[in-house]
Amino acid sequence: MQELPDCLYEGKQPTLITPSSPTPNHSLYLSNLDDHHFLRFSIKYLYLFQKSPSPQTLKDSLSRVLVHYYPLAGRIKVSDVSAKLEVDCNGEGAVFAEAFMDITCQEFLELSPKPNESWRKLLFKVQASSFLDIPPLVIQVTHLRCGGMILCTAINHCLCDGIGTSQFLHAWAHANTTNAPLPIQPFHSRHMLDPRDSPRVTHSHHGFTRTTVDDKTSTFNICKYLQSQPLSPTTLTFTQPLILRLKKTCAPSLKCTTFEALAAHTWCSWARSLDLPLTMQVKLLFSVNVRKKLTPELAQGYYGNGFVLACAESKVQDLVNGNIYHAVKLVQDAKARITDAYVRSTIDLLEDKTVKTDVSCSLVISQWAKLGLEELDFGGGKPMYMGSLTSDIYCLFLPVAGSCDAIRVQVSLPEDVVKRLEYYMVKFLDAKDKEEDHSFAQ
Repeated sequence: MQELPDCLYEGKQPTLITPSSPTPNHSLYLSNLDDHHFLRFSIKYLYLFQKSPSPQTLKDSLSRVLVHYYPLAGRIKVSDVSAKLEVDCNGEGAVFAEAFMDITCQEFLELSPKPNESWRKLLFKVQASSFLDIPPLVIQVTHLRCGGMILCTAINHCLCDGIGTSQFLHAWAHANTTNAPLPIQPFHSRHMLDPRDSPRVTHSHHGFTRTTVDDKTSTFNICKYLQSQPLSPTTLTFTQPLILRLKKTCAPSLKCTTFEALAAHTWCSWARSLDLPLTMQVKLLFSVNVRKKLTPELAQGYYGNGFVLACAESKVQDLVNGNIYHAVKLVQDAKARITDAYVRSTIDLLEDKTVKTDVSCSLVISQWAKLGLEELDFGGGKPMYMGSLTSDIYCLFLPVAGSCDAIRVQVSLPEDVVKRLEYYMVKFLDAKDKEEDHSFAQ
């Protein structure tokens, strides 16, 4: 894996793209599902396109779509009244940078097949004293020698979840190819996710802990251990035949979805690769879309954070026996617990600002594979590659460009742990399967 060449910026960079016509000037309330510390980062996407639309066309269409998604042209601030985060919808604009890199699309795929430090060159670094000072939307278009482009976006997670970012990006692509009205109008208000007047925590929420809890009570903080050393990314691609093979390890006694099987398998492989004490209790946290689980349902076009983290728990000894049946059942049970009452209880729980997501002994999985991100088309065709700009200890299920049924599992771990993870992730195949299939590690 080689380092990418430097980006060359011409003229005054970056520019601010403001909405093309006047937009409402007000403060946008953020719900408790938006405003908690676990989401204080930007969702960073990388797209590789074989053909590049003209830069001016991209800027003009972005300016038009920001009329509809005007909070993304605003700035995050702390409310004077409640000390909560809110969006100052002031129309200051999105950051837009243009650059050139002396490389072709094919060379990018061959030289740099998975996230590494040199990918960070592909997104303009905004100088800011804190995360809150970074504009909610930062974009860089990097033109390539072959006429292709790399599009990188950073979208503040406090404003949008994965579904919301996909909705916005498709709206921008739509505006770049037609003047027709947007197929989905964004719904801005977050008040349907207000806490109750008298907050009532009616459910157990094992995915959370309190900052007042002494960290020393945990026997081993996996998160701190992993973040204390150099991390190496791995990307494993599961094609549809491999996913079916994995699901058959539970059949016929337990029917499961692709996500349930792959999440359970990844959790078990992760636990085995870390060589954890057998009696240790570990968790799997994974995002569940609640838009249609609430009563009433969230409005169509809602692009704020409309998910909660489901939590499955198990002793390590029950995950490392080579059978994912137990883990699949735990994932299914965790999903089933996500009801309207559970979500309302979560919102009320998050009124307590000492509450935080418990990542100390957890694998966190975020599902990007079924959001339509790989279908994005600005007029020159769908992407050759779509993924995350960065890789971390949190696991991503990513789409595979050109293969709607395949899923890429991406996570970063210490190098020796990565090797064990890759081994355990493919161990369910017999020797013949391994010889015939070369779609795993990339």
